[in-house]
Amino acid sequence: MEKTVILNQNRDFQLLYQRGKKIASPYAIIYLRKTRRKYNRLGITVGKKVGCAVKRSRARRVIRQAYRETEHLMPVGMDMVIVALPSIVGIRSTQLRDYLAGSGVRRIRKLVEPPSEGGKPK
Repeated sequence: MEKTVILNQNRDFQLLYQRGKKIASPYAIIYLRKTRRKYNRLGITVGKKVGCAVKRSRARRVIRQAYRETEHLMPVGMDMVIVALPSIVGIRSTQLRDYLAGSGVRRIRKLVEPPSEGGKPK
C-alpha cells in the first residue's frame, strides 16, 4: 500500500463512526472522512458476527487485498474504515475489488471530493 497508512487508534475509529460519512455495500460498510493529509489511512474491522477466527482473518485478508488492488483509484487525503458484514465470508477478493473499482470509487469520490463549479450557468 503505497499511499496508505494503517489506522489503529481507537479514537480515530470512533471519530469516523461518529462524524464520518457512510457507504453501505453488500459486503461491508465503509466510513469516510476527508483529511488534509497527503496520504490515506485505512482501518479494517471484522466483528464476531462474521464467524470464527479463521473466517474473520480471511475477511481481513480479502478486504486488504481488494483495497490494495484499487488503491490507485482512490482519492488521496481521507480516512477510511471498512467494517465487514457477515456476507463477506463467501466471496473472493476479486468480487470486492470489482465493487470498489466500479461503483465504490464513484461513491467515495462523490462524498470526499468537493462538487465541481462547472454546473449549470446562472
